[in-house]
Amino acid sequence: MYILAIESSCDDTSAAVLRDGILLSNVTASQAVHEEYGGVVPELASRAHQQNIVPVVSAAIKRAGIMKEDLGAVAFTRGPGLLGSLLVGVSFAKGFARSLGIPMIDVNHLQGHVLAHFIRESEDDHDQPTFPYLCLLVSGGNSQILQVNSYKDMEILGQTIDDAAGEAIDKCSKVMGLGYPGGPVIDKLARQGNPEAFEFSKPDIAGYDYSFSGLKTSFLYHLRDWVKEDPDFIEHHKEDLAASLEKTIVDILMKKLRRAVKDTGIRQVAVAGGVSANTGLRNAFLDHAKRYHWKIFIPKFSYTTDNAAMIGITGYFKYLDKDFASIDLPAYARMEKI
Repeated sequence: MYILAIESSCDDTSAAVLRDGILLSNVTASQAVHEEYGGVVPELASRAHQQNIVPVVSAAIKRAGIMKEDLGAVAFTRGPGLLGSLLVGVSFAKGFARSLGIPMIDVNHLQGHVLAHFIRESEDDHDQPTFPYLCLLVSGGNSQILQVNSYKDMEILGQTIDDAAGEAIDKCSKVMGLGYPGGPVIDKLARQGNPEAFEFSKPDIAGYDYSFSGLKTSFLYHLRDWVKEDPDFIEHHKEDLAASLEKTIVDILMKKLRRAVKDTGIRQVAVAGGVSANTGLRNAFLDHAKRYHWKIFIPKFSYTTDNAAMIGITGYFKYLDKDFASIDLPAYARMEKI
């Protein structure tokens, strides 16, 4: 049984094809147009999706070695995300499914990130978590600790009360004049810097919740004072600034995650979302696996950013449950829970 999956929640247009839960193709078109604006421009994003979606879907089907008539269902990201971008993918999925007379499966974008660990590239790929497991979901818009009891039962143990970790990285990168997106730039510079060079604010929030707005403010104020004394301070210390910022964010994330593991007793721990591509965070997971005997799951780099493969595997689970979507379901930009 073949499933076509479509992802268009932000600025990446992606399509994938799976056969009985095995990934056959995963094609993504990214949008470079946003770099000069320092962030994603929603109107430009939706226009680019309109240009990209037909060739991306066509390429995914061709690389899978099938015909569109072989498909048994279409899975699509319904939300959350940028509404204009989502509407392109949702509208295409509805028209495509209706033309072939096959069912549609709506997928929650965040649920897809969490279940990316179940993407299989071959029959011999069996390195997936067993339920329940904990997942640290970190991206530009979300920072959450989830207890994943099944593919459709996810409990949010903690989440950011203001900014997300990825958002903090991007904004601090922008303040330093390093451009957008800031994550890859900060990661590259941090590999060359001293993580102990500077100290920034680490907010003390109750429970498993996060806060990164204080860190952002601390970084901005420190930078402002240092630049007053030395106008070229950022250029002279950008590697150390990046390394210290990264370490602070990773420390904040891992401290709450350690507490959640201790309190729940669940030692299967996964990381997901765009920030899971960060080298410092991935190294922290490897370190905690050794120190605390966690069984960890770190996604391939290709599955950290927005991609249709994660939508496809989530859609496959829903297909097995015959959990199909009606033609009148709208896209949604925000949501209360997974």
